[in-house]
Amino acid sequence: MKRTASMKENHLFRRAYNRGKTAADGRLALYVRRNGQKNNRLGLTVSTKVGCAVVRNRIRRRLREIYRLNEDKLVSGADVVVVARVRAASCQYHQLENSFLKLADKLELLKKEGIK
Repeated sequence: MKRTASMKENHLFRRAYNRGKTAADGRLALYVRRNGQKNNRLGLTVSTKVGCAVVRNRIRRRLREIYRLNEDKLVSGADVVVVARVRAASCQYHQLENSFLKLADKLELLKKEGIK
């Protein structure tokens, strides 16, 4: 994660939930809010309903890697909270990646093609 910090404070998560833009599908929910800084902050949430600790940590690792590999495609200056849903436990990596990119595009988090 080049220009991304980890979100750990509860008030940052609540701010993204309450005032951010939302998009969701069967696997993920994505909350995005501008933070007025140059870098992004990433927060991951995986509930105990999703599975045991091994399953939850696997999903977290996959989501972190998806974000890391697609970081240059994302605009800067946003708080991004990714919430894994129960169906995320049974899907494959590329399905999670497609869900993330589709939701990011819906929330205008992806950079436009002609602009660098």
